[in-house]
Amino acid sequence: MKLLRKIFDKVEPVFDKGKPLAAFYPIYSMFDNMMFLTSEKSQNAPFGRDPIEIKRYMFFVIIALGPCFLGALYFYGIRVLWMLIVSYAAGAVVEIAFAIIRKEEVNEGFLVSGFIFPLILPPGIPLWLVAVGMIFGILVGKEVFGGTGRNLFNPALVGRCFLALGYPSAMAGSWISPGTGTLGNLLTNYQLAAPEAISSATPLVQAKSGVLAPLKDLFFGNVLGSAGETSAILVILGGILLIAVGMANWRTVLSIILSFAGFNLLFNLFSPGTANPVLFNMLSGGFLFGAFFMATDPVTSPITISAKWPYGVLIGLLALLIRTFSGFVEGMMFAILLGNIFAPLFDEVVIRVRMKRYAKKQ
Repeated sequence: MKLLRKIFDKVEPVFDKGKPLAAFYPIYSMFDNMMFLTSEKSQNAPFGRDPIEIKRYMFFVIIALGPCFLGALYFYGIRVLWMLIVSYAAGAVVEIAFAIIRKEEVNEGFLVSGFIFPLILPPGIPLWLVAVGMIFGILVGKEVFGGTGRNLFNPALVGRCFLALGYPSAMAGSWISPGTGTLGNLLTNYQLAAPEAISSATPLVQAKSGVLAPLKDLFFGNVLGSAGETSAILVILGGILLIAVGMANWRTVLSIILSFAGFNLLFNLFSPGTANPVLFNMLSGGFLFGAFFMATDPVTSPITISAKWPYGVLIGLLALLIRTFSGFVEGMMFAILLGNIFAPLFDEVVIRVRMKRYAKKQ
């Protein structure tokens, strides 16, 4: 690593201001930040000792997503890896282009968005749609707001929403059967072309007809669904790790789950059969994945601790309402995007209330 550091230091002047390659400094900076910790250090006290920076945050989130990704490889084959590569390539193109235009460093935000995006897509989706969705998500969901840290919406969800509304037939017809046995589908579905889709419906679609998949299949992932969302146990394991290392706030996750389950019980109490059974609803679709990995996004979720509770309650309620009463069987995607809209409002209310309390004490 010392030799590599010396090489980077010798190459850096080529990208200095006024040099021919100055416009491409963001690309050099991106690789420098990926390989090494920041070289900026405090010379005098006080010294900051918080180890959590954006690179480490992204690293921990990707580690937590590991069980879901490995499960996707097992259930749906190596093609999931191609989806990840295409997602990263498309996201990197947009990020680097805007970094060069703005003459800024490349942010690492797309590392998480690019990793999450293929996991929330049907495993048989054409690769060109993966690229289109990722480009749209990064461009419209983040860059138009100013880039990483300024976006109002979760970029991966914006891309997924765009594909769901713009290419409904392709999305609905891209489900493939999960592999079982020792190696699952690891030795199949490795081609670049989209595999032949099957006509069977996902558990949430079947539930509209009154057919409920066994809870065991939902728990372990033996059902149709998005690449990284079908196995509830893998999502829960990754989500617990994310909370344990402090990358996700447990208040957001708990309030979403309690709200979703509580209103689900109330609906079925006062109008039996209105909604699916609670456990089925919680284990199916992208509910748990969204609660752990996307609703907890620190940029698009509330900043204040108190605001995380109403934010989670709103998402849980909206997800249930959309699933139960709309034509969309999966409501978590839209619920989180709507929650993103209200997040700044919740923060403002909390801050105003606290400022009034503080003023009264003076």
